[in-house]
Amino acid sequence: MATRQDARPGTDADRAVKAAHRAMWALGDYHTFAKATIWDLGQILVEACAISPGQRVLDVAAGTGNTAIRAARTGAQVVATDLTPENFEAGRCEARAQGAELEWMEADAERLPFDDEEFDVVTSSFGAMFAPNHRAVADQMLRVCRPGGTIGMLNFTSEGLAADLFGVLAPYGPPPPPGALPPVLWGSEGHVRELFGDRVESMEMKREEYMEQAGSPEEYFELFKRTFGPVVAVYASLADEPERGLPRRFGIGEAALQKFHFAEAVVPHRVLRLASDRFLV
Repeated sequence: MATRQDARPGTDADRAVKAAHRAMWALGDYHTFAKATIWDLGQILVEACAISPGQRVLDVAAGTGNTAIRAARTGAQVVATDLTPENFEAGRCEARAQGAELEWMEADAERLPFDDEEFDVVTSSFGAMFAPNHRAVADQMLRVCRPGGTIGMLNFTSEGLAADLFGVLAPYGPPPPPGALPPVLWGSEGHVRELFGDRVESMEMKREEYMEQAGSPEEYFELFKRTFGPVVAVYASLADEPERGLPRRFGIGEAALQKFHFAEAVVPHRVLRLASDRFLV
């Protein structure tokens, strides 16, 4: 018999952590940020998972739908979930503009409110990696994926610019819960294999690099300060403590700055693409 996960955080501490993360990601303008950075990568994940008409697809930590909307446009039946439903309206508007129909639902990646084996494909594009309990996320994605189904993810690696940014922001953000792991560990092949283990029949992982572009380095940094929730939250928290302020370019190293051209900013990011088949049982 299929079982449904209790979606409520288990303790007061859990609820406080989730509330803080939800509030942080609701700041700024995530859809504008996503459209300027990771938006086009959703199609890559849809193709890697071979999503097709009629399939039941769950997109975990979907944001405003860069993967979920493209999956829906294939004719799949898609549920987009996220801890921060404040971003759903922008996603719905984007979906309508693209002629896509899908369901939006508030959900925690560590406690998905769905029955066992409910979906043919389970995806996450730079989303579930931010949940602190990696093991719980992997367990949940496996639980709701049917035997013979597919799990696909796009995750930042520890070698790219994203890791530098997260490292700089960490001391200024809310303290992580005990046992929390860095998001960029999801970009390690060994870590991913350990999380899923022998519960998948096959696993394909590929490292790729993509570029984010802006009119200038200053424009790129302003995009983060204005639209990216974690950065907006940090600057807001430092408003009364200017002596603790972040560096003007919030710590992005010289190696990355050398990628900037005179007329525009071209910023490299490294990602790990995962596509795995749920073990047949």
